[in-house]
Amino acid sequence: MRNILMEELTLAAERGKPVVLITGDLGWGVVEEFAKRFPKNFINAGVAEQNMMGMAAGLASEGYHVFVYSIGNFSTFRCAEQIRNDVDYHNVPVTVVAVGGGLAYGNLGYSHHAVQDFALMRSMPNILIASPCDDVEARACIQYLLENPQPSYLRLGRGGEKQIHERPRKMVPGSWHLFKIMDGDGVGMAHVFTGTPPVRLTEPGKYYTCPLWGMRHKSKQSYMAADFEHIITYEDHLEDGGFGSWMLESLHKWDISVSVKALNSKICGMVGDRDYLLKQGEL
Repeated sequence: MRNILMEELTLAAERGKPVVLITGDLGWGVVEEFAKRFPKNFINAGVAEQNMMGMAAGLASEGYHVFVYSIGNFSTFRCAEQIRNDVDYHNVPVTVVAVGGGLAYGNLGYSHHAVQDFALMRSMPNILIASPCDDVEARACIQYLLENPQPSYLRLGRGGEKQIHERPRKMVPGSWHLFKIMDGDGVGMAHVFTGTPPVRLTEPGKYYTCPLWGMRHKSKQSYMAADFEHIITYEDHLEDGGFGSWMLESLHKWDISVSVKALNSKICGMVGDRDYLLKQGEL
């Protein structure tokens, strides 16, 4: 997914789009080619995330679409005030990029576990969350953000994600994308993922991804869920404040039951690879 981001930013810069990439001294092995080809469109802000986000908001206010690149929590929690006040409040086109969402950096410990990032970012009224499940969806999400500059949060995997979609889908915020149907007693059941599926897809019903969502797109969920009696959501995030909570809030006035499959908070503080932590977190 990281390489796809760089490919799409390179294509945008080649076409003359006013894109800027800012890194907090991370991404080496990925960002160099873009920095070499477009040195005026690249800034290494150093390990100074609050300053990095303020710089991004300033550039965005002058007409640039700025992509701020870092690992998990470093581009979100370490500069939450600047995202809230400088980016979201002023509604400027800054895309906050977090690589290694969820438990992708499990072995590096809790400081690198991005398992509360949805809770933070979805509380911003202007932020559009882009949480692709695979490379196909990642490219489509990035292209959508480039064509529709706005405050946004792009949550990418660390790499090696299994391909879910065979072809790109039209990106519409709040829409679900069908990718699998499992036969059985699952009539009226929808399984809805955001991000990389953290569980095996074995239960009957229809399986969807929801890559683009946020505070402004709750009303669309009643239309997406209209044909179902029960919705199960899945995410590589704590249960509290995540995608499932967003879905529950979206459908609380409708006669549709929602179950949330998310991480148990006991994984907070644990160290291990992603598979181990998913099991410990009851996914």
